[in-house]
Amino acid sequence: MAAVDSFQLLYREISRSCGFYFETLALVGALYTASRAVILLRDCCMLVRVHFLPRMIPSKRLSQRFGDWAVVYGASEPVAKAYAEELARHGIGIIFVTRGDTSVRDTAASLSQIYGVETVVILADFALDQAASKAIIEAMRGKDIGFLVNCLDESLASPQSLIEMPEQSLLDLVNKNVAVATLMARLVLPGMVERSRGAVVNISSGACCRPMPGRVTLTASTGYLDHFSRALHLEYSGRGIFVQSLIPFQIASGGQQLSSRQGWFAPKPEVYARHAISTLGVSNRTTGYWPHTLQYGLMRCIPEWIWVLGSRLFVSLS
Repeated sequence: MAAVDSFQLLYREISRSCGFYFETLALVGALYTASRAVILLRDCCMLVRVHFLPRMIPSKRLSQRFGDWAVVYGASEPVAKAYAEELARHGIGIIFVTRGDTSVRDTAASLSQIYGVETVVILADFALDQAASKAIIEAMRGKDIGFLVNCLDESLASPQSLIEMPEQSLLDLVNKNVAVATLMARLVLPGMVERSRGAVVNISSGACCRPMPGRVTLTASTGYLDHFSRALHLEYSGRGIFVQSLIPFQIASGGQQLSSRQGWFAPKPEVYARHAISTLGVSNRTTGYWPHTLQYGLMRCIPEWIWVLGSRLFVSLS
């Protein structure tokens, strides 16, 4: 009993002398918990404001807000093709810029027949000379261009080491996804600035959020498009131009490089495009699809070393 009584006495003395530190630690923990709760509440409000309210509250027609025509570069990609179709569904005429993909011509003819909008297909090989720019400028002459849509090449999603890529393929990818996307903005922006309205949408990938081993070119290209969009928004938002960086995660399609399995977190391109267009004018940087936003929030909570380890395991199994 004496030993027990002595231990209780010692414990009371320690508790009395350390009571101030315990209270301080409890206060710090309470403040941290409160801050995380505020951040969670802010993120939930942002999720509702960006992804749900625009789809519930009627707004002006896209043509009234931005313009009657859209220039789409990279329409051979499923996401860009679905985005163009959604614009056509809203009565927007489409100018497709392609290097000669026959599927783009089929898409243009289909949109004209189904939605009754005008479509134009411009063959432009920027690797040759500046004649490609002249053809695009001529096609835009006299048109109220309200949209520019640039889309990342989906072939970048295939795991491949940088040193394994052929030199010419690497140059082509950088030219198509970095140089040409930048040039397209330079061609379209003057008209938008003159009319004080318009929207530039750069569709890249959620890979820009964190580096991924085995996908150096994908991470770099998406990172460029993301920062390019954010910089453009800062530079031109005061002139009535809305610039948006779309960073989707997995999207279902029939292509070899993207998941062909449809699911809640892997929507069809048509479903994704419908959600993404509703965020125009609301958020200048978004995944465009609310389940992807949940994925993005979860990814931010995962330590980077776990993310890198999982990416390396995925690459090794691919």
